[in-house]
This record gives sequence, structure tokens and C-alpha cells, in this order.
Amino acid sequence: MYKQVVWVAALPGAIGLMSGTVYAATDDKPNDTINTDELSLYTVPQSNFRYVEPEIGHMEKSVTNLRKLVEPYTTWCQQTRLSAVEKVQGAFGKVKPKFDSVLQLGNETFTFLQSPPAEFYPRAGVIGFAGVLGLFFARGSRVKKLIYPTGLMAVSYSMYYPQQAASFAKNTGDSLYDFALQGYVSAEKAFRSATAPSERKSMKKLKTEERKPDEKSPAVETKS
Repeated sequence: MYKQVVWVAALPGAIGLMSGTVYAATDDKPNDTINTDELSLYTVPQSNFRYVEPEIGHMEKSVTNLRKLVEPYTTWCQQTRLSAVEKVQGAFGKVKPKFDSVLQLGNETFTFLQSPPAEFYPRAGVIGFAGVLGLFFARGSRVKKLIYPTGLMAVSYSMYYPQQAASFAKNTGDSLYDFALQGYVSAEKAFRSATAPSERKSMKKLKTEERKPDEKSPAVETKS
């Protein structure tokens, strides 16, 4: 009994003299994840690549030479095609307004003939009869066949439609004046270009004639 009491009393002091490790709890969790690149199975050795240009073969050389030979002709064809397209577009742009005016005149004439005034057909008959009468008077001459019917029809038309005849005569006179003026300018240019060489020759002759007496004058003085 006495031994047990002594053991119990000595047990706390013996426990205090014993050394031991104490682990404290922490909130941080260890990171046990590893990337696949870090594994030896997934590592790929780095390799340096170098681009090597392929050698030009005989076929490629012949094709390049053919292209160089054909290139001037292809450019010439392209330029001629573009110039032809521009000319066609320019001609179409010039003809289009006239075509539109003719088309508009035809539409207006068609709408007018659908519901003409009461005196239109008698007047048209008189004007046509004047043209036939002019052909009858102009027998035997082509110039008369052109002048007489046109003149008689114009006179009869001016009697029925004086305003339209006056505007038509004015426009015709202006166009004829412009045409005559252009012809005069072109004739003057042609005359100047034709007379320019003869004038140059005459000026050269005059200069040579003026030089000849001056050259002879020292000889005359020495003789005297």
C-alpha cells in the first residue's frame, strides 16, 4: 500500500521531467499539385529548326523566263484594252444625250399622235402636198429636187406654226454659223501651214542676198 502511494506521488514529477515534441495546428494546407511540364514523361526536348529554300528547277526557270518575255505584250494588251474601253465610254457618253433626246421626241410624238388637235391632219396634208408640188416643179435637176420640196414645205410649215419655224430657223442658223466658222479656222490653219515653208525659204534667200554684197565690197575697195 505504501509503495502504491509513493508511485502515484512521484508520477507527476516524472512526467514533467520527460521531453517531447508538440505539433501545433496551422490553417495553411500544403500544395501537393505538380504541373505536367514538370514530369519527366511530358518533357519535350527543344529543337532548333532552320528553313532551307528549295532549289529552283529547270521548269521554274523556263516559266520565269517566259513570263519576262511575255510581260511587255501583256502590259501593251492591258493598256490598249483600257484605252479602248475609255474611248467606248466617251463615245457612249457623247451619243447618250442625243439618243435620249431622240427617244424623248419619239415619245412626245407618239403621245401627240394619239390625241392630236382637230386641225393637225389638214395642216399635215397641206405641208405634204407642198412637198409633192416641189418635186413636180423640180423635174430634171437633183439640186432642185432637194431645194424646191424643202422650201415649199418650210414655207407652208411657217404659215401654220410660226413660232416653231422661227426657233428652228434660229437654231439652224446658229449651227450653220458655227460650222462655217470652224471651216474658216481650219482653212486658215491649213493655209498658214502651207505658206510657212515658202516664207522661210524667201527669208533665207533675202539673207543670203544681203550677205553677198558685203563680202564683195572689200575686193572692190582694194581694186580702187
